[in-house]
Amino acid sequence: MKSVVPGVLRDEPQFARLFIGQSLSVLGDRVSFVAVPFAALSVGGSASDVGLLAAAGLVPTLLFSLVGGVWADRFPRHRIMLVSDLVRFAAQGLAAVLLLTGVAEVRHLVLLMAVFGTADAFFMPAATGLTPLLVGADRLREANALRGFVQSAGLVAGPALAGLLVASAGPGGALAVDALTFAVSAAFLARLTPREMTAEAARPAPGGRFLGELRAGWAQVRGRPWVWSGMAAISVYHVVVLPSVFVLGPVLAEDRWGGAAGWAVVTAGFGIGSVVGDVCAYRIEVGRPMALAAAALAVASCQAVVIGLGTSVAVTAVLEAVTGVAVSVFFVTWETALQTHIPEAALSRVSSYDHLLSSGLMPLGLVLAGPVSDALGLRPTLYAMTAVGVPAALALLCVPSVRRLPARAPDTAHGGDGLHTATGAGVP
Repeated sequence: MKSVVPGVLRDEPQFARLFIGQSLSVLGDRVSFVAVPFAALSVGGSASDVGLLAAAGLVPTLLFSLVGGVWADRFPRHRIMLVSDLVRFAAQGLAAVLLLTGVAEVRHLVLLMAVFGTADAFFMPAATGLTPLLVGADRLREANALRGFVQSAGLVAGPALAGLLVASAGPGGALAVDALTFAVSAAFLARLTPREMTAEAARPAPGGRFLGELRAGWAQVRGRPWVWSGMAAISVYHVVVLPSVFVLGPVLAEDRWGGAAGWAVVTAGFGIGSVVGDVCAYRIEVGRPMALAAAALAVASCQAVVIGLGTSVAVTAVLEAVTGVAVSVFFVTWETALQTHIPEAALSRVSSYDHLLSSGLMPLGLVLAGPVSDALGLRPTLYAMTAVGVPAALALLCVPSVRRLPARAPDTAHGGDGLHTATGAGVP
């Protein structure tokens, strides 16, 4: 009988360890996403305090992503992730204790979320850079698709689990469960023995100084048009399109679909589509991945207009599922392209610029979405979001290196020339 275990998990035991630990951690994150706002409200916080908590978790991305990228290219990446998990375990665990004992205040939660966000800013660049050290180059797409599958499945299962935990054990109990998932993840990370980078690739930038290493990482971005143009399009998606989901979607749901119940159906539809997209990305390999990614991002950017149409909950959920497929295909393809074509010694730094220009700038869009919709109207704002996002994604196809980037890079992309070649990404 043919094994149902995905080949990359069966053949790459180091990645399997990472995958198991991160699967539980992602589920805990989805629980936390629901529990944290209720934690603020449970201690007498206002809607503004809920927003303050969200900002406290995101702002450290702006401050520390680039530092995290430099450190992840300088020190063992799995050790940085291990420390990050332990810090996040402590932050969420302390928040849970304060809530369960009835002594928590909003200021305590804000401080702990800032600590959590700081650890997260160091974790993400290291995680992107670690995967190529655990699996062979021919299994990167499969590995990233499986990681994406866990993220997408968490969108469906996480809120349901969070609702049960908050109802039965309160926000403090839910955050305690999240804290435990970080402890489990740390235990798996402690057992990893990733491949070491080659001596040439691991050589630091001239002078070994922080700014020098940061500039060397930026040279990898600047010297590859497909990278910086891709980051620009991703920034537009995060700053312009995603606020339709996080800010304006719930507002429209309250008016048109009966509030949270209707919005839960729409978000579940998106989550199911995301799972389908990850399965497609796992099974299908294309010759020109960035061309596919650009088309997928254009479809993903239709999320705002889908919500703005104001059709029935069922129709909106189905259309959001289509955009969910596109979102997963884009991000799996994008991350695999970076891991394939960026020298391994600079991968975490390049990834840190990616996170800075996406998650780091997203609070700007979240803050502006409300005032803009008040001035223009809710539905016109949603239409405008897509009118900006789709052309930005399609503009990627005007970049020759985006259209021509091959699925596989020559050996020099990861090896001997280290950081000395910024433009040799295997693009004709």
